[in-house]
Amino acid sequence: MVGDVEVERIVRELTLEEKASLVIGSDFWHTAAVERLDVPRVMVADGPHGLRKQPDDPDHTGAFAAVPATCFPTAAALASSWDPDLARRVGEALGRETRAEDVAVLLGPGVNIKRSPLCGRNFEYFSEDPLLAGVLASAMVQGVQSQGVGTSLKHYAANNQETDRVRVSADVDERTLREIYLPAFERVVTEAAPWTVMCSYNRLNGLHVSQHPGLLTDVLRGEWGFEGVVVSDWGAVHDRVAALEAGLDLEMPPQLGWSDRAVVDAVRAGTLDEKVLDRSVRRMLELVRRSPAPYDGPPVDHDAHHALAREVARDCAVLLKNDGGLLPLDLASGAVLGVVGEPARTPRFQGAGSSQVTTTRVDVPLDELGALAPEGVEVAFAPGFDPEGPVDDDLAAEAEALARRADVVVVFLGLPASYESEGFDRTHLHLPSAQVEVLDRVARANPRVAVVLANGSAVLPSPWQPQVPAILECWLSGQAAGGAVADLLLGSACPSGRLAETIPVRLEDTPSYLNFPGEEGHVRYGEGVFVGYRGHDALGQPVAFPFGHGLTYTTFEYHGLEVDVTGDHADGTLAVSATCRVTNTGERAGQEVVQLYVQDVDATVARPPRELRGFTKLDLGPGQSGTATFALSARDLSYWSERVHGWVLEAGEFEVAVGASSRDLRLSRTVYVDAPRVAPPLGPMSSLQEWLDDPEAAAMLRQALGVDPDGRLPGMLGDPQAVDVVGNFPLRGLAGFPNVPLDHATVDAMLGRLSGTGSSTSPG
Repeated sequence: MVGDVEVERIVRELTLEEKASLVIGSDFWHTAAVERLDVPRVMVADGPHGLRKQPDDPDHTGAFAAVPATCFPTAAALASSWDPDLARRVGEALGRETRAEDVAVLLGPGVNIKRSPLCGRNFEYFSEDPLLAGVLASAMVQGVQSQGVGTSLKHYAANNQETDRVRVSADVDERTLREIYLPAFERVVTEAAPWTVMCSYNRLNGLHVSQHPGLLTDVLRGEWGFEGVVVSDWGAVHDRVAALEAGLDLEMPPQLGWSDRAVVDAVRAGTLDEKVLDRSVRRMLELVRRSPAPYDGPPVDHDAHHALAREVARDCAVLLKNDGGLLPLDLASGAVLGVVGEPARTPRFQGAGSSQVTTTRVDVPLDELGALAPEGVEVAFAPGFDPEGPVDDDLAAEAEALARRADVVVVFLGLPASYESEGFDRTHLHLPSAQVEVLDRVARANPRVAVVLANGSAVLPSPWQPQVPAILECWLSGQAAGGAVADLLLGSACPSGRLAETIPVRLEDTPSYLNFPGEEGHVRYGEGVFVGYRGHDALGQPVAFPFGHGLTYTTFEYHGLEVDVTGDHADGTLAVSATCRVTNTGERAGQEVVQLYVQDVDATVARPPRELRGFTKLDLGPGQSGTATFALSARDLSYWSERVHGWVLEAGEFEVAVGASSRDLRLSRTVYVDAPRVAPPLGPMSSLQEWLDDPEAAAMLRQALGVDPDGRLPGMLGDPQAVDVVGNFPLRGLAGFPNVPLDHATVDAMLGRLSGTGSSTSPG
């Protein structure tokens, strides 16, 4: 197939049945072929953090092995790098492996927001913040697609839990959708142009997303300009005709003999316009046309990809705590390094479910520590516990004995696969009790303890954090995580990760706590825009570790913040630029993630006290300084107004702050930004105060009713105290009040003049 002309020819020559076959796929992993017209089928495969190709196996849950592939750090880990260049390099490697296996579309990445740390699939998503998620996912998509294969941006949209995920209705207001749950998708679509977008299982405000024209057509295509294929999540289609009309092009897996027959019957019955079917057929043919020919290039360099996975895992690890500079470990010949925890010998490095990868190899932390430890250092091991089992007194006693004779102890803890997976949500944020008890016994025996965590989403450190001087959060960091951990603990690499999600003190503190996971088929997003750090910071809650936090083996100083406002919002030229200098004041090279937050000081609507609006990662040697530069637009200062159904920038003061986390802001500047007043058109139900706030309407009131010598409106309309009481009444509703010289005819006449019609008959 070559070019648009060829696509149009094929559309004309396809039978109705052939058209219907093209929009439902042919099996679990392939689109449909039309052999008589030389339309081949193409393959798709799972793979947010590694290709999972199962050529002949219809079971996609991981029960059978797939072809070997590199397992890179999961999105939860990659997000902690705060490094779009690194995400792009991972994408390029994923694209190479996808291309070499003759897969046309890699099903990922997922950019759903981490509304709650309980979501069982959080390891597959980037962040609680839409900017961070969107920037990293956009870079990854560009990397994958640079290799001539496509991606599938998922799960669009408001798919933030696994509980009842196929039926639950996410009940979300328009502002929250626009400010929190859609921006990451928007950024990836407009910046990276993914070949496909995958619709989610859930309903949105009562309507299944697979049948939601507002999301699939109006927003995705009409506003964002998406030109690719919308594919269903596997099993998300419940009415193929309604989904087709809404803008869903490809049903996967196909309900053969059912969905295709429904489409054919609807066209023949006249209830489905064949032009709607043709529209999706063209998109499918275009997907097939751009898919690569069978691969005949060199084999994938899995050694190089494994080395990249190790580098990425190093940059993803977050040093949460390092009291007394325990890390990196300072071990001399003759020292004993105690290693406790079965995860050091049997690591968990990826999530469970559709993203599970058959690895090319796995680095074992215990082996890597033994290989990298200085000569003469004994690396001694005690498993301590069964990751899934109750306390074993013999194992715990062995770990305690090892701690007593060790110079320093590294305890490997984490969540077992049974605690978090696609398909179900967590019920708490605690580590298994056996692990915590063994840690307690080890810390009592030896206070020089560093904890290494492996988990896909946040765990609560509060119960045991005071006992340990150092905590290294490694997330689920892929097949090379073991080597990366050894590099970081022993000091051959410096931690540079920062938290992409808040770690709370208690589950009850999380903003979604009272509304997760919902009940009776509905989950109400009652926290609105106050998701993650936005909610914690608005309430001034203590957190275990804030969004953006992360330590390293050196220190940084911020200075010289400058913020400039140029242009005019009225003509679309408004721009805000900010720069600051950062100096490495320590004795080691290191990387600092400089984060920029904005607060609308004069907001008339509820807004978070700070929102991430930019970030950059600086790599600085000892004593070296670098400049962090940020560019903001009017959108970065705006909120979504449901009254005007658009972005609104309110004139006033904005605080621009830079720092090392949402709670560690080193410098700030306040700037004034001018903007025209934006208000919805006045109508019969507009309040007295809204009339008074509108210059044109207020002038009409004064002209129609007259004013006293002091310029005040007559009667109670000119009494400030009375206006405080009745200012929120609709103007029309005041027509019958005593001492209000106003009637319905006068109101109608003014509304007619405002609308330019000369009269008003709108009911409001």
